[in-house]
Parts: sequence; C-alpha cells; structure tokens
Amino acid sequence: MSADIIIHNATVLTMDDDRPRTEAVALTGNRVTAVGSNAEILALAGAQTRIVDAKGATVLPGFNEAHMHIFGGSVSLGELSLFGVKGFDALSKAVRDYAAAHPDLPLLVAQTADYTILSETERVTRHHLDRIIADRPFLMFAPDHHTAWANTMALEMGGIIKGGDVGVGNEIVMGEDGLANGELRETNAIRPVASMGATGGRESLGVGTGGDPAHVTAEERAGDIAVLKKGLAYCASLGITSFQNMDGNLYQLEMLDEIEKTEGLPVRVRMPYHMKNFMPLSDLEEKAAAWKKRFDTDKLRCNFVKLFMDGVTEGETAVFVDDYAHKPGWKGEPLFSAEAFNAVATEANRLGMPVAVHAIGDGAVRMVLDGYEASIAANGKSDMRNRIEHIEVVHPDDIPRFATSGTIASMQPTHPPGSAGLPLEPYLTYIGRERWPHAFAWKTLVDAGATIVFATDWPVSPLPPLSCIRDAMTRQPWADDMPDQRLSLTETLAAYTRTGAWVEYMEDRKGVLKPGYLADVVVLSGNIETTAPADIADLSPVLTICDGRVTFDAGGGR
Repeated sequence: MSADIIIHNATVLTMDDDRPRTEAVALTGNRVTAVGSNAEILALAGAQTRIVDAKGATVLPGFNEAHMHIFGGSVSLGELSLFGVKGFDALSKAVRDYAAAHPDLPLLVAQTADYTILSETERVTRHHLDRIIADRPFLMFAPDHHTAWANTMALEMGGIIKGGDVGVGNEIVMGEDGLANGELRETNAIRPVASMGATGGRESLGVGTGGDPAHVTAEERAGDIAVLKKGLAYCASLGITSFQNMDGNLYQLEMLDEIEKTEGLPVRVRMPYHMKNFMPLSDLEEKAAAWKKRFDTDKLRCNFVKLFMDGVTEGETAVFVDDYAHKPGWKGEPLFSAEAFNAVATEANRLGMPVAVHAIGDGAVRMVLDGYEASIAANGKSDMRNRIEHIEVVHPDDIPRFATSGTIASMQPTHPPGSAGLPLEPYLTYIGRERWPHAFAWKTLVDAGATIVFATDWPVSPLPPLSCIRDAMTRQPWADDMPDQRLSLTETLAAYTRTGAWVEYMEDRKGVLKPGYLADVVVLSGNIETTAPADIADLSPVLTICDGRVTFDAGGGR
C-alpha cells in the first residue's frame, strides 16, 4: 500500500530516543507508517502520494500547547491588541482608532495592556481612560487576564461604580472619592463589565464560573462556533496539532464536539472540568466523571480537573509563603482552604482524574504540593500525572517535592518579566530580591528531577510555539548572581512535543514520529538546530498535518 504523504529531504527530529533523527517520514491514513532515509521512504510512493520536499528544514511531531484558553483566545483575535504599546499618547491613539473602526460594538475591549503601560510609576485608573474615550464603554485587560481596567461609563453600566462584594481573592479597587477607580482584580470583579461585550462574556465563563451561559440563541451559538473555528485554524497555522485547555465548561465541549462531528477538528483538544471553590465535592463524581466518559476520543477528551489556587503577583492576588516585599503584612489570600483543596485532589485522583492547578506564588505552590501528597496518602502512590501551572516562584524547600510526589511543572517561557516584551516592574519589586533566584526556575526544577512541559497560556501571551521556544532559549538572568534557567534545545522541544503527550497519557500514540503513531507533523521553514536562538521566531511552519489531514499549508512549492 502506497503512502498518502511523504516528507523527504528533511532534518526529521523524531523525539524518539531509539531513532532521534532521520531524513524522511511516510504517512498513511492517520498514522506514521515509516521513518528512514530518503531512498527508503521515497520507495513507498505511489501515483497518488503527495511528496513534500522539506529542503533540509526541520520536521517535528506537531507542537502540543500544554496550557491555553481556546475560546478566550479565539475571541481576542478580533479585539484590540495593545502588545508593545507604551505611554498615554500611544494608548490613546490605539484605542481611538479601534473605536472609530468599530462603531457598533457594545463594549470596546483591548488585550495585553502592561501594568506599566502609562509608566513604571503610574497605575491606570478610569480617569485616564475617560480622557481617551468617555462616551463608549471601554475595558482593557492586563496580559495575565487577572486584572482589567474600565472607564467610568463601563463601570456605571456594569453596576459596579460604587463597588460591591465580589468574593474572596477578587477586588473592585476603590478610589479616595468612594467610587471604583477603574481597576478590577480577578474574574468576579471583571465579569459585570466583560459580560456587556459582543459575546456576552461567554468566552470567559469557563474561567470565571466553570458553568454554562444561562441562555444562548441559535444565532449566538453559531457565532461562537465560527469564532472557535477561526481560533482552531490559527492554532494549526502555528504548527499546533494538540492543545490542553485550562478552562472548561460543557458549552465549549459541546461546540467542539459539533465541529469534530461535522467537519473534523483540525487540532486535538484536551479540556478540563473546572472546579471552583463554591462547587460541592460531589460534582467531581456526578459531573466531571460523566464528562470524562462522554468525551473520550483521540480528538476531544475531558479527563482532568483544573483549579485556581491564587491570582497573580502584579495584582497582589498571588499567595506567598512570606510577605510581599513592597507590602509588609500581605501574603495573598488562597482561593481554596488547605482542607478543601486536599479533599478535591484526593477525590479527583480517586476517580482517576489528574489535577492541574494554577499556582503563581510559592505559598500557593506549597499548598498544591501538600494536597497532592494528601492524595497519595489517601489513595496510594499511582501514576496520576498531577501538575502545577505557572510556578512563578517556588520556595527552595519545595523544589525536591516535585520529583518525590510526581508533580509535573507546567511553565510558560513567555511569562518571565523581561521576556516576550514584558516589563520588569512591578514584578521584581513585588516579589523582592531574595526570591529572584527561585522565580521561573525551569532548569532548577528539571535538575531536581521534575518533569516539565512548556506552553504560552494564550491569550495571556502570544501563541506561536516558535516564539515561545525562542524566549525559552534566550532568557537572561535578572542579575549576575542568578542561575541560568535555560534548557537545551532538545529539552525545550521535548517540553513542547513528547512530554506534552505523556502528560495526557497519550505517549503510546503521539508526540513522537515513529511507525504506528498518529500522523501529527509540522514542517518548518528552516533548520531549527542551525538557527541562532534569537532568530528561532523568524522560522515559521510551512505545513501542519493533524491526524493525517493537512490542516495548514503555506504553499511555496513544497
């Protein structure tokens, strides 16, 4: 039987330790059927075989984006990006131009506004935004999506100009005049304004409540599916063949399932059950376990539980072991008590579902490790592949606990201040000099035996994997006495391919190019091994194949 697709004249990095590199690969149906020399693989060609000349470029297993948000990211593609915008004048021009180009939007929304977008000393308020646009509601998000700023009209229309109770770990920041000053911290505070947008805020429900929209018309649902399709196509254009979503609700799962059953998902999706602190523990068995059984294919799976333990450092909602350096007496407030989280981790693992927890500060990281150890004590040691997301700061006493508990470090090379265009402040001041060496400590954790996966947390950071890999390979220490946290290129690529598959319990069929494995492949525009680390982002995918189907083709005669 002839191969359907042959890629030859390539530098194939298989990520298979038994045969790490070859010249060519053959795909038949949705499987890799052979890897080998050009001559060996070209001999498998038939009259209908598509033959791709890689021209010496790198061929890899498709990228596995291990932490992202597909619905919110898809919506953000149509919103104003403030990435790289600095200063009031530049901000004003960008917002006014966007407003003029979108006269009918019920809420103007901007993304990726640095905490220091005005300056390193001046924090945004509604008064700044009113000077830019006062006659239309406007909301702009920080890159981390844990903080947003709204103008006066948006605060009034959202019913929060006079503040309000938004629950533990959330805050409507108040001004000296007794009114909201425009800064909104965490999803409960942001939602009253965000829900006024064109989508009704449906894209944020998976993060904010874990629940579904109260009412959606057929037209609105069709619009949401169309938005998701654009986001999925964008993923494929970047060489992504799998992603692991970090927010979840049934609404998203059912839309993705419809796409798969009608035209086929161009990217494999792993979704979580999002457990919130107000949900009863019984939901894990009654809902999460049921979703796991219902959505269980190689294209769409729902087989883990996601939680948030804290917020973010810049918003002062991350949880630390010791006080914030700039705010004595404040360590942050966890979203779950230790007892509640230990119970969730233990029950989820008992039901056979791994847990992934957002934990930014070293105090939150410690609480999650404690919970995983409580689960081991209750359930026995097993191959649960629990993970911690972000780990922006880890206490040195907790570093060895990742290996002993089998906890995976899920980290984002785009997140360290100074990387991906992010400013150094206020982050460095907030965590304090003593914590710098233990911040974003990828190599420290790997050297201590932890398993690591890389991702971007899109739309928090730009999605292109090659940009993220560039950031991982070029990160510079903040001071001369800090450790170099860079991994090797091979380790970095593994964290974006093979290890991501392992985390999903799919290491027996994806993440590696070898016979019998799923035909998930990306062909790059050049050789990543001979490209200077600083130039890796200048490479681009020219062909993406998922499940044997070409999901992106840049053309160019290949």
